[in-house]
Amino acid sequence: MDRDDLDRALLKAHEDNDHAELVRLYTLAGDTAEDAGDIDAACFFLTHAFVFALEAGLPDAKELNRRLAERGRAHPLEL
Repeated sequence: MDRDDLDRALLKAHEDNDHAELVRLYTLAGDTAEDAGDIDAACFFLTHAFVFALEAGLPDAKELNRRLAERGRAHPLEL
């Protein structure tokens, strides 16, 4: 998915209030930024994914918290 498609999909997921899709898309954006070597951007997107996962009670929150904690961007939580 290219950046324009990702942006459109994120806007649609926000409009639909689709937390599961927001988690998936923000994680994808974080993975893409990380692959490009932009850790700050990756953590920005992963933080969004983490918050939406927490709000929705999704199991993704645990792995997202681990990834952010590994980079010093969050405290490890017991989820």
